[in-house]
Amino acid sequence: MSSGTSAKVLSLSLNSLKVACSQCNLRELCLPFGLSSHEVHRLDSLIETRRKVKRGQHLYHAGDVFEAIYAVKTGFFKTDVLLEDGRDQVTGFQMAGELLGLDGISGDAHTCSAVALEDSEVCAIPFAELENLSSDIPTLQRHLHRVLSREIVKDHGVMMLLGSMRAEERLAAFLLNLSQRFLARGYSASEFHLRMTREEIGSYLGLKLETVSRTFSHFQDSGLISVQQKHIRIMNTEGLHQLIKQKNC
Repeated sequence: MSSGTSAKVLSLSLNSLKVACSQCNLRELCLPFGLSSHEVHRLDSLIETRRKVKRGQHLYHAGDVFEAIYAVKTGFFKTDVLLEDGRDQVTGFQMAGELLGLDGISGDAHTCSAVALEDSEVCAIPFAELENLSSDIPTLQRHLHRVLSREIVKDHGVMMLLGSMRAEERLAAFLLNLSQRFLARGYSASEFHLRMTREEIGSYLGLKLETVSRTFSHFQDSGLISVQQKHIRIMNTEGLHQLIKQKNC
């Protein structure tokens, strides 16, 4: 594509964005946090496209060349890797206001795949241009470093979750984490719809499908949650916290 065509596509794309970074209600959860209006508008100019991804479609595959990171505008994703035995191992779930594609920074290729769990939309941010801009905007650079650090902390948390917790503790921590993330986006912390399957939850938590289903049933029988297929209502938040605290006592 010629530079003239690229500029035209970029112009059309930006003109079509009714809600840019500077007006996005997720700006405090995404990269623009802490930037001035002028700086956010400069970041706006990097967004080449707003890409829609249908449920079940890949945003990118493991092995694809790394070119951009993606801010989830709407929807829900999972990331997974293919194990040597042919099974898919879920490595994370990402929702609106979170970033995808950071796995590709170190090796210039994606190490996992990203799949939409519902019809979704992402903002593509070319990473090379983001790096150049962050060198001019210290606030953006600091926030980018915080995002990378947060991913490291999250990975450590998952390792601890899988290495030291029983099934009940793992599922309790998972539900509480989702609750906090929904609350940060202005949604109910006690009632939400799971976008992932029980099998995908089990893959992420290192549990068999039967164990996940049995633990959900146990939580419901104990009055901790109410379950209707994928609809979850947390009835006793403190009870879920106590399950995890008992491990740390």
